[in-house]
Amino acid sequence: MTSPQKRTSLALIAAFNKMDIDAILSHRSPGCMRHILPSSLNIAPTNNTEYEQQLQRLTLIFRNFELALQDIVEDVGSCRVVLWLKARADTIVGEYVNEYMWTLDFDETGERIIRVHEFVDSAVQRDFWPKLEGALREVRRVRRTEGE
Repeated sequence: MTSPQKRTSLALIAAFNKMDIDAILSHRSPGCMRHILPSSLNIAPTNNTEYEQQLQRLTLIFRNFELALQDIVEDVGSCRVVLWLKARADTIVGEYVNEYMWTLDFDETGERIIRVHEFVDSAVQRDFWPKLEGALREVRRVRRTEGE
């Protein structure tokens, strides 16, 4: 029998694969915080509102986003699931490929995520994300110009 937190974890992956922001957020508790690691990246934690804004920006530059589950480890007693995921997407600056380890802490029902610790590939964060940020700024600039 599959636990609620494992079902929620798999539903979260499915929501990402559809890039369904409402569905992604529906699995998070109101106070859920996302922490990007390693801490050497100096990325501030994000709440649901900030995370939703980040996801909205990504929909402008990601196409065909796909998360592939490599492994899942569950600690039922602690209401915790660890996911090893590989991601790929097409972007306006080339193919995005990343690897993540997500530690998801759940409420007592196992249906809402209360905290995310997301380990990312530091090289991708260092080398690829600045290109994406530059492309996003350009997309925004063009949209503002077209809107005038």
